[in-house]
Amino acid sequence: MSFKNAAQELSVTPGAVSHQIKALEEELGRALFLRQHRGVQLTEDGKALFETLGASFQTISQQLSRIRHRGTNEAVTVGSTTAVAALWLSPTVIDFWREHPAINVHQVTQDRPFEHVRDFDFFICYGPAASPTVHQTPVYRDELVPVASPVLAAQMQGIDLDALAKQRLIHLDAASPTWTRWSEWFAGLGYDGEIAQGARVNSYSIALQIAQKGAGIALGWRRLVTPMLQSGKLVAIEPHTLPAPHKFYLCGQNDEKLTPNALALKNWILKNIADQ
Repeated sequence: MSFKNAAQELSVTPGAVSHQIKALEEELGRALFLRQHRGVQLTEDGKALFETLGASFQTISQQLSRIRHRGTNEAVTVGSTTAVAALWLSPTVIDFWREHPAINVHQVTQDRPFEHVRDFDFFICYGPAASPTVHQTPVYRDELVPVASPVLAAQMQGIDLDALAKQRLIHLDAASPTWTRWSEWFAGLGYDGEIAQGARVNSYSIALQIAQKGAGIALGWRRLVTPMLQSGKLVAIEPHTLPAPHKFYLCGQNDEKLTPNALALKNWILKNIADQ
């Protein structure tokens, strides 16, 4: 949605991008973008063309990759946030390796939203993917519960929402707009009062580390933090829990476009979750 950003990626001027878009629109006889003061937006024709071209380029890229690696053992590349990788994906991949030792899995982590799948077989995201061309397979819906160190959690058990909102909460400034925050959690439970500022971090892993040290209360994703709950490093503060507003998804190509190795990992992840 930015001619300027497109120009930077292509190493040309914004004027060159604008000229080519204008030429394409004249060729088609239809507007593809709405020019606005703060940027551009796709028209309905633009959205349709974007989806078609995006899917086509992804198919071309994947087929070229298959040709390059034909006759070799194709590795599977999976993207996720650092927290999802550390708490859930990496242990899951290790279990997969034990059953499929011949399949290599590459993990790529980043805490900003994944915008496309051309560098991945699939990636894990919470909530809808940013691109409409990405195929999404629901994995599970988590449960949100406050978590803290054993000592602090023992003091907070049975606390009401008004008192909880006044505690030292650890707020996550997540890059993803879909990541659920304390304000949304409290609102989902019907609380509309003020919420303490507490501490702010931009990494969920750091939020959990601070909580383990007894320096605050983090918003826990129960399935993600299960290893920490089972080990006693963190304890859930009951009774207030809330189903996560969104599900976690595997985002990527349709199954028929995945390599056999990628499809094997995807099916294994889905089966593993279903069996838990």
